[in-house]
Parts: sequence; C-alpha cells; structure tokens
Amino acid sequence: MKTLKLVLLPFMLSIFFIIGSAFTDGSKETERVHGASNVIKDFGKMNESIPHDLISECQGIVIIPKLINAGFIVGGKRGRGVAMVKMDDGKWSDPVFVTLTGGSIGAQIGVQSVDLVLVFRHKGVLAKVKNGDFTVGGDASAAAGPVGRSTSANTDYKLDAEIYSYSRSRGLFAGISINGSNLAIDKTANANFYGNDLTSKEIFDMDKNGSEAVKTLKASLVAL
Repeated sequence: MKTLKLVLLPFMLSIFFIIGSAFTDGSKETERVHGASNVIKDFGKMNESIPHDLISECQGIVIIPKLINAGFIVGGKRGRGVAMVKMDDGKWSDPVFVTLTGGSIGAQIGVQSVDLVLVFRHKGVLAKVKNGDFTVGGDASAAAGPVGRSTSANTDYKLDAEIYSYSRSRGLFAGISINGSNLAIDKTANANFYGNDLTSKEIFDMDKNGSEAVKTLKASLVAL
C-alpha cells in the first residue's frame, strides 16, 4: 500500500497543478488584475486584517489570487498574480505579473485555494526578481504577518522579517508555509498586457497604465 502511494504521488500532484493551471492559464491578464483587487478588498473587510500602518510603510506587495495549495504527504503550491512597488512619490507602480511555485512536506491532504498577500519592507527585494526568480525565505526572511487594524500591539514587526505573508481561505486566515517558494516574473503575461517587451524594472518604475483594472487595484491598496 505504501509503495502504491509513492507511485501515485507524482501523478496526483501533476493533476493538482493541471487543475491550478486551468483556473489561471485561461484567465486574461486583466482578469488577474481584477482578481488581485478583489483579494485586497476582501482582506479589507476582515475584522483582523493587514495592519494599515504596515501597508503605509511597506515598499512592495505581491498578490496571488486563488493560489492552489495541494498536499498528499508531499505538497505543492502554484499560483499567478501581480507584484507592485512604491515609487519615489509614494504612489504604487503598475503591476508586474508573477508566478509563485513551491513544495512542502507534511500531513496535509487535499487541494485548497488560498488568496495570498506578501508584504515587502523594501522594494529592492522585489527588484531582484528581474534576474529570473527569487526564493522566499532564502533570498529574504519571511514570516506570518501581524494582524489587526492597528499595529500598536505588534510594534516589533519592523525588526524581524523582510517579507510578511497573509493567506486567506473561505473568508478566514489560513496558515500556509511559503518559505522555499519560488517567485518568478511572468514575462509572457507582461508582454500580453503591456503589448511590448518591458522589463520588470521598467514596469516597477511606471505609473502610466490607465486601464480601469489597474486604477481599481491601486485604489484598493490605498484604501486598505
């Protein structure tokens, strides 16, 4: 029986990831931006949300709607979303499309869809992704973020991690490990959305996209 499980494991994980791709690959880039906006709006409606002070002081953010978190002894994660940084004037940049993949070992069994938000203290960390990929927890420390409208009870949050993670499933916070996950630039999606071969650095320096989807996303972040 144990041997059968080990044989079936790679097959099952492949099925999980195919399912995840069906949810993400068939969506247009504009829909992904709308999905990111909805994630931020939903987080804002929660009683224990991302602290406003943390959002005000952070320099970057990654939003992954409907991250597929699959597990059967050995687990995996796969999702597509957007990354944004704050420019020198304090405004949010246009979104860079990214992918997040990772694995884990544990007792979790099944497939879970999770909305994931990663809050970055410094935008220079996200700028490293332009070289191809970035390992969460490896290239920069990551930890579960403090919750609450005010950070007065969590004054030590500035001293610890470079990245703070927030995951939400079915309206509630869901703890998942993202350490070891790979964050990469989705060059195809960027080309499809912007219509040219802009680099992630060039997009991070931009506040030019006037589409309704991008405007809504930026407004949602400001209102959080």
